[in-house]
Amino acid sequence: MGSVEALLNHFADKFNSAAFIETDPILIPHSFSQKQDIEIMGFWVAMLAWGQRVTIINKARELIELMDGAPYDFILQHEEKDRKAFLQFKHRTFQATDTLYFLEFFQQYYRKNESLEDAFARFLPPEAPNIEAALKGFHELFFSLDNAPHRTRKHVSTPARKSSCKRLNMFLRWMVRQDDRGVDFGIWKKIKPSQLMMPLDVHVDRIARKLQLLQRKQTDWLAVKELTDKLRDIDPEDPVRFDFALFGMGVLEEEPLDTIMKSFGLA
Repeated sequence: MGSVEALLNHFADKFNSAAFIETDPILIPHSFSQKQDIEIMGFWVAMLAWGQRVTIINKARELIELMDGAPYDFILQHEEKDRKAFLQFKHRTFQATDTLYFLEFFQQYYRKNESLEDAFARFLPPEAPNIEAALKGFHELFFSLDNAPHRTRKHVSTPARKSSCKRLNMFLRWMVRQDDRGVDFGIWKKIKPSQLMMPLDVHVDRIARKLQLLQRKQTDWLAVKELTDKLRDIDPEDPVRFDFALFGMGVLEEEPLDTIMKSFGLA
């Protein structure tokens, strides 16, 4: 494991930098300074994060424009008639019905709560080893409104359905992790970085299997737990920082993986 650990630390250090922000969807919440704006756009862009990153960023900017450049103020103050402009917004399978429900949930939630953090943290026992309970609880809360459309559930996943919850785990990484690199925000304090789970997508999955960090055949919640536990053995306090390494090697690194592995004595 020593050589794998060296490889992971090297690439986590390489990609966890301000340069990462420029081409990643995290660019969107980084364009705000108010906590609630960061939360709202961080969550929304994370839920839209499938497909080309340039397209995701452009669609998020379209949403911001529809909210008059001030998401939190719009969420709190807008009236139902103001939602008509959102009927044309869509991204892949994310359609107007989903957009309108997101607006409804956010308005009802933020009129009663200061931060989206509590929508997750209220379900998490202090000594919980990971955020599974928070994700399950949030899913039920998010769809607790009387008019919650069944079709929107596919956009906000839950471990209860064995989903890998990639986008939610990515969003929580953004909100919870904090270091001196400036990529993740670290504005939530009720969830510990040690409790976070890996955002597992096809790119991370491929690299993790190649490095023998993941054996489970399915890419599901149990695979997320297996991979995160392996990474927690290396860094118990901050296992998800290796997301930068695995995602970076899978998407951003120009050298072939076999070449990289040889240079770390892994071939």
